[in-house]
Parts: sequence; C-alpha cells; structure tokens
Amino acid sequence: MKVKNVDFHADLGIIALKSHSDFAAAIDGHIVNARRKQGLDTPDSFIIPTQQHRFSNGEGKIILKETARAKDIYVICDVGNYSCTYELYGHLNRMGPDEHFQDIKRAVAAIGGKAARVSVMMPLLYASRQDRNKGRESLDCALALQELQQLGVKDIITFDAHNSTVQNAVPLLSFENLYTAYQIINALVDDEADVVADADNMLIISPDLGGMERALYYSSVLGVNVGMFYKRRDYTKIEYGRNPIIQHDYIGQDVKGKNVLIIDDMLASGESLIGIISEMRQRGAKKIFAAVTFALFTKGADTFAKLYADDKLTRVYATNLTYLDPKIEATDWFRRVDISPFAASIIDRLNSDNSIAPVLDSTDNLADMIRRLRA
Repeated sequence: MKVKNVDFHADLGIIALKSHSDFAAAIDGHIVNARRKQGLDTPDSFIIPTQQHRFSNGEGKIILKETARAKDIYVICDVGNYSCTYELYGHLNRMGPDEHFQDIKRAVAAIGGKAARVSVMMPLLYASRQDRNKGRESLDCALALQELQQLGVKDIITFDAHNSTVQNAVPLLSFENLYTAYQIINALVDDEADVVADADNMLIISPDLGGMERALYYSSVLGVNVGMFYKRRDYTKIEYGRNPIIQHDYIGQDVKGKNVLIIDDMLASGESLIGIISEMRQRGAKKIFAAVTFALFTKGADTFAKLYADDKLTRVYATNLTYLDPKIEATDWFRRVDISPFAASIIDRLNSDNSIAPVLDSTDNLADMIRRLRA
C-alpha cells in the first residue's frame, strides 16, 4: 500500500481493550493528527470497535465489530487495571492480570489469523516479576510470551520490563522494551527546573542493585552523582509472594542538604520506597523525589500522603502506562507523565516499517536540554 510516498506494512488497525481504552484513544488521536499534518489520506480513527463480554460464571468472549483482514493490528491492554469489574455469581469481581492477559489472547483469536501482522502493546508486562525459576516455581512470564508467539503474534511492545532477558524465551519474536526516562526528565524540568539545574546539590538514588543501570543512566544525563541501597531481606519468611525487607543499607556520598531523586521501575506496595524516603530524611536530605514507570500503590497511598504532609516527600512522578486511582492523581504530591505521544510514534513507525531507533535514543536531546537549563 502506498499513499503520498509513504509505504505502510498494511492498513493500521488498533484493538483497544477496555483496560486501556483511554490510553489507546490518545495514541489513535496522535497518529491521526500526525498523518494529517503530513498530508496523508487518513481515517477519523484507526480503532476497530470491539465488544468484551463476561458471563456470570466468569468466562468471557471478545467480538470484533469490523474486519481485521489484511491489516497491521496492534492490541493494546493494561494487565494492571484493577478498576475493570464484572458480576461473578452475583458478586462484583475485579479483573486481575490473569483475566486481562486472557482477553489479549481472545482478541488475537478473534482476528482468526486474517491480519497481515498482529502486535501486542502491553506496557506493564504480564507476570514480569515471575521471570526467573528459583527452585520449584512457575515461569509465568516466559510461558505467556510463548503463548502469544504460538497464537501468531509477531511483536511484543512493552515498557521498562522488570527483567528484559525474559525475551530469551521467544528468540524469534520481536520484543521491544521501551524506556521512559526522556518523558520523566522532561516533566521534572518543567516542574522542578531549579532542582534539576543544581548539579552540585542533587543525587540520584537506586533502591537496589538491580536498578543501578537505570540510575546510572539518569545520573549521566543529569550530570550528578549516584547512590544505592542494599536491601537486607528475611529469607525465612514469605509475605505477599516475596521475602520481607529487614533493613535498607545506604552506599554513597553524604546526602545532607542535597535534593534526592529515587529512580525505580515499579512502585507496588511502596514498602521499599517508604523506607528509603525515611532514611534519606534522617540523613538530612533536602527535597526528596521519586520517579517510577509504574505506580501501583497496591496497599494504598495514605502513607505517601502522610510523608508529604510531614514534609518528608516532595513529589512522586509516574507514567500513565497503567491504571491509577484518580484520587491519587489529583493530589499535590503526585505527577502523572503522559507517554501516549511516545507510544503513538512507536506504532506509527512500526506500521510504516521504519526503524524506531531515532525515537528511542534521546540521550543527546536530554543532554542538550540539561545544558540549556544550566546555561
């Protein structure tokens, strides 16, 4: 297919599951606007209408209201959206990651192999914390990727995967693991320009050894030093599927009088982050920020609100890649970072079979931004 010197893999089609319908609609709008600015003949929307049904016993089905034949399809789903509900035997039930992932498979099955290509955009990678086999454990993430491959999916698009090496389970499947540092730093510059510009009084903190690579990237771009915490865990106990943290041991330069930015991929219960914030305040840190890709708040956000009220926490930055309670979004201590323009550019380039490398490597742009800020 060729339209005004732009070659597309096939006509674009977006299947927006209800778990991420708003995010998918934003992506759709960005692509439509971008192509019209290029003078391309563009429909009002690329979204294929769907119906998602749940029977009273919990089973479900998905119906496509338009054909997906010969289209380049992108299925978009948020497996972490706990706001989706249905009635189960007369009781209101919230959908969990397992049910959302099943709906992805239903959507692919509804296409019936008729699409030119099927890709899945799953920002929060399903079962991403169950990625290693330690003893007699299930390897859920690897199995899930293999299931999608067997169903004919050609490309997985995810963000800040907990362990990107899980893609080794499907070496012949395209696996795009994207990062959001550029968007988060942009938001920091917009809101906290005086903090980011002060290279002599700012530190990047990694909450553990596994996050050091991410923290080192931020520190190199911002031109500041980095510190790290070592988590001491009680390996004789398992709580909520993991070993509880006994103590955080800090490794790095003195934080007294400095602004601190704690970087992590995920805020789940917040237990680790809360401990680090308290430790940083005890050590005399000035302003304390946290930036995460996924803010889940599985135990609620009351403790973070109290930390803010007690002047221990300045602000938490997180993306809109997964669902968040609107009440948290409305607070003064939280800032939502919109990733939909970035996600739209990825889908737009993949649909035209162009390399996504130009939109991935933003290190030079970030460095230029920081230099201008400090000029």
